[in-house]
Amino acid sequence: MSEYHNPVLLKESVDALIGRADGAYADATFGGGGHSREILSRLGPQGTLMAFDRDADAAANAPHDNRFTLIRNNFRFIHNYVLRDCPQGLDGILADLGVSSHQLDTAQRGFSFRFFAPLDMRMNSKGEKTAADIINAYPREELERVLWTYGEVSNARQMAALIEKAREKASILTTGQLDEALAAALPRNGEHKVLAKVYQALRIEVNDEMRSLEKFLEGAAASLKQGGVLAVITYHSLEDRTVKNFIRQSTVLEAVNRKPIVPGEEEIRKNTRARSAKLRAAIKI
Repeated sequence: MSEYHNPVLLKESVDALIGRADGAYADATFGGGGHSREILSRLGPQGTLMAFDRDADAAANAPHDNRFTLIRNNFRFIHNYVLRDCPQGLDGILADLGVSSHQLDTAQRGFSFRFFAPLDMRMNSKGEKTAADIINAYPREELERVLWTYGEVSNARQMAALIEKAREKASILTTGQLDEALAAALPRNGEHKVLAKVYQALRIEVNDEMRSLEKFLEGAAASLKQGGVLAVITYHSLEDRTVKNFIRQSTVLEAVNRKPIVPGEEEIRKNTRARSAKLRAAIKI
């Protein structure tokens, strides 16, 4: 469903992934199902695809195909499901780590500073911790850590102090209240770029994304057959470094492409959210 999410590096990622039409594959980040549909179009009647997504909204995009299974859980648990459903191992695993356009464009989810909305940011709406919980309950030092580590915000200390000062007067519960609290720390030019880093940092903390990514990579490497392919699309430097270093340090994976594959000018023109995407692929040796 293009309205839900426009898949990035679609041809390049699936080209890297598919080795055999009768193979067993996983789409670890189902979202709008664009990558899954392309994978299914390349598979024969004996091929299978399992997909993962913890966002309840994604289930509406599931294709009606007896070769396809959607698992409503975090991709960090991939190896548990492979052991249960496909113990012989997988021929390929794809993960697109970006936030879906649907999540960004649905105001009440609170993922974007473009809307006045509750500070939520949970990918699983049943999750306990929201961005508002972090903003209002974390000590100033922890806020600084989150903003610096996950958003690479250069003035994280100043921002953490501003948040602490603002919440002493009243709880910060909406995107607008957060933006107002941070106004003194935002540059006149490039304000949106800095806010994007702040919201990225909060989203990563809310959803424990980096720990989930680390667990996913470990599980994916264990889940692949010999000769199986792991293909991962990242959108910011923290993710890309984690994937690159995992492949480099692995004793069972070998990088297919020394440098990441990036979108061409035409794809970026059609979908500006693709501009920071990088695809890395590795084969199990």
